[in-house]
Amino acid sequence: MTETQARKEICRVGASLFARGYAHATAGNISVRLDDGFLITPTDACLGFLDPARLARLDGEGRQVSGDRASKTIALHARIYAAARVFDAQTACVIHTHSTHCVALTLQPQGGELLPALTPYFVMKVGHVPVIPYHRPGAPEAAEAVARAIARYGAQGAPLRAVMLARLGPNVWHDSPAAAMAVLEELEETARLWLLSSPKPAALDAVQIDELRATFNARW
Repeated sequence: MTETQARKEICRVGASLFARGYAHATAGNISVRLDDGFLITPTDACLGFLDPARLARLDGEGRQVSGDRASKTIALHARIYAAARVFDAQTACVIHTHSTHCVALTLQPQGGELLPALTPYFVMKVGHVPVIPYHRPGAPEAAEAVARAIARYGAQGAPLRAVMLARLGPNVWHDSPAAAMAVLEELEETARLWLLSSPKPAALDAVQIDELRATFNARW
């Protein structure tokens, strides 16, 4: 993907997420890793109304070289790229939103992961989603915790595609903006299913998950 294509895709995906309610106001950000640096949405930008020419362009060290002022979350995105590419070398896009149902789940008592293995497509397309304890937006401690989680799950043979920042929202990643958007969509819709379900359904069992691993290479 060229830089020009990446700029257009960031704006297309941002507009799609905003139009469908996965992002709101000026919450959230999207970045793409280039061969020689990064593109990221500007600070306080609305994902629904991005201008390709005004996206922040940074060099490989994270120093801004053009565009509007970069979102402060570039530090977190850079850590995600560095950690995730150990297990998925083609990782090239990170999306962060404050998606309603995902955030709602972190306002309730829970364990270390956001959701159980609720549906086959959640298992196949998203996988485990560890919850990172609350830190203020942009806190370096959050980036460190995310990097540790990526390393831990990857070492266990279950590389991550997403983490959940408590009270803030999910960060998801994949090899393109379109693929990362699909992860976010599946995650938010699974959170919505869980919140709508009463009583709460049982998770897929070990035999069912093993079948998904064998048939679809699920990384659960």
